[in-house]
This record gives sequence, C-alpha cells and structure tokens, in this order.
Amino acid sequence: MKSGFHSIHHRLFLLFLFCMSSILLIVSLLYYNRTTVQLHEKISDLSQKNVSQTAGLFSLLYKGYDSLSKSLSNNFEMIRLINETTDEPAVAYINEQTITNIIGSIFYSRDDLVGIHVITDKGKIYNYGNYMNVVDPKYHSQNWYKQLQASSGKMVWLGVYQHSLIDQVEDSPVFAFGRQIYDLNEHKPIGIVLYETNPQPVLDALENLKLGAHSQVYLMSEDGRFVTSATDPAPVMGTLPSLQSFQDQSVRQEAGRLVVASKLSFSGWWVMSITPDKDLNVELKEMKRYLLIVISILIIVSTLIASIVSQTISSPLKKLIREMRQVEVGNFRGMVNVSSYQEINILVASFNRMVRRIEELIERVKLSSVSEKNAELHALQSQVNPHFLYNTLDMIYWMLDEEGNEQLGELVLSLSSMFRYSSQWEDAAEVTLREELEQIGHYLKIISIRLEGRLQIIMDIDERWLNIRVPKMTVQPVIENAVKHGLESLSRQGILKVYTREEGSILQLIVEDNGDGMNAGQLERLLQSLNGDRPKEGGKGGIGLQNLHRRLQHMFGEEYGLHIQSFPGEGTQVAIVLPIRLEGDNIT
Repeated sequence: MKSGFHSIHHRLFLLFLFCMSSILLIVSLLYYNRTTVQLHEKISDLSQKNVSQTAGLFSLLYKGYDSLSKSLSNNFEMIRLINETTDEPAVAYINEQTITNIIGSIFYSRDDLVGIHVITDKGKIYNYGNYMNVVDPKYHSQNWYKQLQASSGKMVWLGVYQHSLIDQVEDSPVFAFGRQIYDLNEHKPIGIVLYETNPQPVLDALENLKLGAHSQVYLMSEDGRFVTSATDPAPVMGTLPSLQSFQDQSVRQEAGRLVVASKLSFSGWWVMSITPDKDLNVELKEMKRYLLIVISILIIVSTLIASIVSQTISSPLKKLIREMRQVEVGNFRGMVNVSSYQEINILVASFNRMVRRIEELIERVKLSSVSEKNAELHALQSQVNPHFLYNTLDMIYWMLDEEGNEQLGELVLSLSSMFRYSSQWEDAAEVTLREELEQIGHYLKIISIRLEGRLQIIMDIDERWLNIRVPKMTVQPVIENAVKHGLESLSRQGILKVYTREEGSILQLIVEDNGDGMNAGQLERLLQSLNGDRPKEGGKGGIGLQNLHRRLQHMFGEEYGLHIQSFPGEGTQVAIVLPIRLEGDNIT
C-alpha cells in the first residue's frame, strides 16, 4: 500500500483532485456568501416596499371610513331630530323612524357594514343592522365608549373584535370605529355614532405584510397596546418589540427574527410584521441544498477527471516499465505503442529503437550460431555417401519395374528424387521455382498413392514465373501441412490448389485446400506461433511453418513470409509472399 501511494499515478491523482476540489469549494463558498448578502438585501427592500404599500392600503381604508362616519355626524336633519323634544307620542315615533331610515340609507349604501349604532347623551339608542338588537346595558363603562366621548369630533379606530361591541346578539367579527356627533349650532356634543364593519379589508391589508408562512402581523395602538392581528393566537405582549425604539418606518433584524414596523400617520397606530429567520432562509436553504448537490456532482466529476489525467500520464510509463521487465528476461519482440504527451512519446520511441537494435544484434549472433551448427551438420552428412542411398533406391525401382509393379516403382523413384533434392544445399540453398515444383510433383505423387485417389491436385502456375529464384524447400512444408492437417482426415474428395498471384513487385505463391479449416482460436494460435509469440510448432520430418516464415523474413524482409487465412469447414489458404527475382539475381 505504501509503495502504491508513492506511485506517480496516486500522487498525480491526489494532486489534481486536491487542486480542483479546493478551487470548487472556494468558488462555491464565495458564491454562497455573496448570494446570502444579496438575498438579505432583497428581503429588506421587499419588506420596506410591503410596509409602504400596507400603509397606503390603510390610508385608503381610513379615508373611506372617515367619509362614511361624516355622512351621519354631518347630517343636519338627523341632528335636528335628535335635538328635538316633543310630548306627542306620534311625533316622537315619526322622528324615531326618520332617524332610523337615515341610518338605514347609510347602512345599505355599503356592503361591508355589520351595524350602525347612534347613542345620544340623553341615553337614546338608534340601531340598524341585526333585526333583533340586544343592547349591552353596561356600555357606559366600556373603554370604547370612553374613547369615542374623548375624541373631540375626530374619527376613532377602535380595532377588530370577535363580536359586536354593543349588540349582544351579533357574534360575528367586526372592525369598529366611530366619532362624536356635534350640534353645529351650539358646538357641543350630543352623542356618538359607532360603526361596525366586516374586518376582512383590514385583515387583508395586514396580510400584505407577511413575508413567510410563519410571519406574525399586528396592528398596535400608539401606546403599544395590541389592537388586532392577522395571526392566531394573539401574541404575548412581552414578546413584542418596544415601539419607542422604532422610527416611523423601520426594518430590523433581532433575536432570530425580522421585525418590520410602520406608523400610520392618520391614526397614530402601528403595523408590525415579525418573521422568523426560518421563513426568510427558505430560499437560502434551497440554494444551499442545490449547492451541496452540485458540489457533490462536481467533486465526482473532478475525481474522474483527476483519475483520467493521472492515468494518461502514468499509463504510458507503466507500459514502458512492463516492457523493460520483458527485455530483462530476454523478450525483445514486444513494442510499446502509446499516444501521450510529447516528452513521453520521445522516451518511448527511444526505448523502441534501442530494443530493435538489441534484437538485431541478438539475431546476428543467432545466425552466426546457426551457421556454425549447419556447418557441423554438413560435415556429419558428408561422412555418409548419399550416392549409396540413391543407387539402392534406383536398384529397387528397376527390380519392381522388371516385376511389373509400376506404381510401387514410381513411388520409390519419387522418393529417390526427393532424397537427392533435399540433400543438396549448395549455392546458398536457392533454386528456381521450376525446380521447386518438380520436387513438389514427386512429393504429391507419393501422397496421391497413399490417399488412394481421394486427392485432386490443381496446378496453375504462370510460365513466366518458373524461372523466379526462391529458397529451397519453400513450398513443400506448406503442402505437407495442408495434406497432414487439412486433407488426410476428409471423408470427401480433397482438392489441393497451387497457383500464383502478382501484386506489383510481389509474387504470392498460394497453396489452398478444401479441408476442415481452423476456427478463430486455432488460427490465432498459429499466427502467434509464426510471429514467435508462442512455442515453435514444427512439422514432423520437414521444416516447420514457423521456420519457413522466419527464414523468408530474414532473407527478404519483414513484409514477406506466410499469410494465412482459414474458415471452419471450408479450408485453409496459405500465401507464400516472395519478391519477384529472376534467375541470376542475388539475395541482398
């Protein structure tokens, strides 16, 4: 584990991951802080706009209610009838009905009125609203009555109540306001008028101050008394901020909440909104959650990028190290193929050139060793007179001919010719294609006799190639391999084709059979054997395909040798690729 940590791959991976993650976290933190400041500024601006708008709504309500209250307090006919005294019951009844009708006309002029109550100083009460009015007998001692009497003619907002202030039958919520009624001739108060309306417009105006689901909105009097709220239940007075520390319009952050307050200029009342931070930070929490998701994804992406970048640098070096270890154990056949950064490519190219050079030097040493062994073998072969073998085979042939066994005689004669051909390796072991094909003819005659007519041989060699120079024993190993592995085991008629194909300055001498063929795995193993990647696979009694392939490449170059194609159940095609060299040319 320690050595793995100190590897260039792990070091580069950790370096890239640390750099990218650090940059990502720093940028995210700066973005979060800046967004938090902007969000707070946005909330502050929105709060100021809301409180200004709410103050405007209350101003409109005040003007409407003020105009409504003046419609009775300035009604001269009603004031006259209130001041008029009579002993006639009929006149008194008519006056009372007239006052009630005046109040009723005002009541039906608006849809939001719940009740109108006129209370004279003489104790007379005129109501319009509920059909069954039950007046509270203790209204003289109620605080609202005292406020209206002390108002000096100005409209007084009493606030929102759960039920009517004076009508004990009316139990629906009301918004109450009123004013004194003055006798304009004598300039003295003669009573009060109490209006009770639907409180929804006031509550809707308060709702406009809410900034979140848990916002609390209050309407408070100038002395800090709680008037009404759009939030249930009613607040504890000790938890409300002191109005003395507020200006006419203030936005303040305190004790984990945002307090927005504005003074209503026309009544001296205050509207106040208290919003906990958890409502204000909803958008901030969503952004934080989004940032965490994005950061997690980007860290994963950064990990992948760091892994890929470190891999692109370390992978070529690992390949180079593996190939160096192969060179250490004597395998010079491998080549490092990478496409990386320029410096690494130069290093790999230099290593490949060095390995090729070492391989060439080793091949030269091997060829020198093989030449020495061939010389020793030739010396041993020269100790046995081959003419003794040729003469003996010829004698057997004539004896068989005299007995009339021509087929066996031809077999012996072909065998004699094969021995004579294979034992002569002078002149660099190079012959014409014509001589090679004559030798092949003897070999195929033996095979045809052995296979008892189950082999059909097709020779299609262009006459102009018969004088081309080829290495000795070039075609026989290929034909021997085709017969042994492809045609001998056939239960059907076997076909062996030998033909040529020209491609520029290259001649392909093709041996093709219709035998069992090879599957992809067998063909791959054979090709690896030809390239030296697997152990040698030589043929019995002949030169193996690998030796032939290596001999051709050594004599003519890497682009020459054996090219093999095979398909299961169809057969095998082996192309002997040779340069076109006529008789008299020398091997370079």
